[in-house]
Amino acid sequence: MDARLFAYLSYPDAPAALDWLAQVGFTVVRRQDGPDGSVVHAEIRMGQAVVMLASDDADYRRPPLAGRSTGQGLYLLLEDVDGFYRRAVASGGVAVIEPEDTEWGSRRCRVLDPQGREWSAGSYEPGQSW
Repeated sequence: MDARLFAYLSYPDAPAALDWLAQVGFTVVRRQDGPDGSVVHAEIRMGQAVVMLASDDADYRRPPLAGRSTGQGLYLLLEDVDGFYRRAVASGGVAVIEPEDTEWGSRRCRVLDPQGREWSAGSYEPGQSW
């Protein structure tokens, strides 16, 4: 089997993160909650993109925005970059890069989710030959 990569994220308020992610277009395909209301494990999907998510189990520090990036984030390959951006900001995300055409021929945008995690979206597909 070829290697595949799946991101795993934790959030201080994972139920709220799942709500925001559903508003931007993800579907929750699996969710296991703990007795205290925390999210023990969840899986969300948008097309072929799958992300695993849970509640923080420690007091993790997330890097702040420095200019136009936190230095780490997730990138979604999408046709409708503008639609993703509109939904993300309308649902409480923070605009970082408004949808724009790049000099390398793609469309892109960037937002921070309501808990400060960086999400980029674009029409450029990484890993392809130039």
